[in-house]
Amino acid sequence: MKSITGSIALALCCNTLIFQAEGFANFHVNTVVPTSTSTTTLHESLTSLPKGISPFEKSLSKSLDIQQQFRQIAKSAVQKAIDERGSTSSPLLLELEFPPLLGGDSSKSQFDDFDNIQELDANKDFAMQFAPLFLDSVKNTNVYNDGRTWLIFPDLKECELAKKEWQGSKYQAATFTTIEAATEFLVGKGSYDAPWGAAIANGVNSLMGGKKGEDGSSDAGLLGDTRALDKLVQGENAPSALNIVIQPGNGGPVEDWINCEKIHEANTESTMVIVNGALDKVRDGYYPAVFFPKLAATVDRFYKRFDSAFYLKPITDKGIYGWLFRVYGEPWQIYLQTVETKNGSQYVEDRLVMTSDTRPSYQEAVAKMLEFQRNLV
Repeated sequence: MKSITGSIALALCCNTLIFQAEGFANFHVNTVVPTSTSTTTLHESLTSLPKGISPFEKSLSKSLDIQQQFRQIAKSAVQKAIDERGSTSSPLLLELEFPPLLGGDSSKSQFDDFDNIQELDANKDFAMQFAPLFLDSVKNTNVYNDGRTWLIFPDLKECELAKKEWQGSKYQAATFTTIEAATEFLVGKGSYDAPWGAAIANGVNSLMGGKKGEDGSSDAGLLGDTRALDKLVQGENAPSALNIVIQPGNGGPVEDWINCEKIHEANTESTMVIVNGALDKVRDGYYPAVFFPKLAATVDRFYKRFDSAFYLKPITDKGIYGWLFRVYGEPWQIYLQTVETKNGSQYVEDRLVMTSDTRPSYQEAVAKMLEFQRNLV
């Protein structure tokens, strides 16, 4: 994330958070909730919608480290889930789903142009800064130390880039691996479900790479440098305590999702956190079972068991704009965002439309937002 220029002045008056940022003149963010005592009490116990996420607040978004807000919320949520699991042997499967490009000088919303590489790089950077939040400075007092936090990248190139770009002991303390390497280590040689054409690509990569080292590793070819992979050693950095899987399947091969199940089943006591893996696509039948039978088989037995630790998805339809938001341990929230003007100042109003113990569908959320908007005075 690039450094933030300019200054931000914050003032809290009633329920209105007033921002004075570079390029903004008294741009307000107002959170409005129903006035009943029970609803107000519930709202006060909920995690607040992150600031600067509205496309109406473009300049503000560029002035804030929004991803840091996301990491803090996600860390608290994941930690709470782990703590509540306690000493039980029940598996812990968590997803983090959020817009990875919001915030900083290059902030982009879903309305902006971007490609899968930009998303992948952003998710890589998020994970690199997320993993150290679980490490303890006192050695051997934390189960996530000593390489037992695994950063599982979708491919070798992303693993290589992460290791080169994020120097420093707190970043290098995790174990760097890939979906392929983790699957082969945990399940056994030949267990990795390779995407179509992988053998050809690996052959070309070998030709493009340089000399092999004594351990059989090779320097950077087209697909990456195998020396970026940390060796997985049973009794040392294995078994892992926390697996952070970065953007599996989303924009890549569907086999990533199949292999994630294999990784988990080989070590069910490890917490698995999938970062922006587009699990909705898997669960909602985006990939027809007739064409993707292996993937379809994972849905009920694996992906429907995931809990949304931090979920923030934009809702844009029929002229309305808002968010579906959830933090572990809290109900689902639907927010409607509108731009209002008062005394010459514009502000974004965050209106809490409803909360629900069960996740509403996208269509249900849109319907609730439209109904709420019609009832506005």
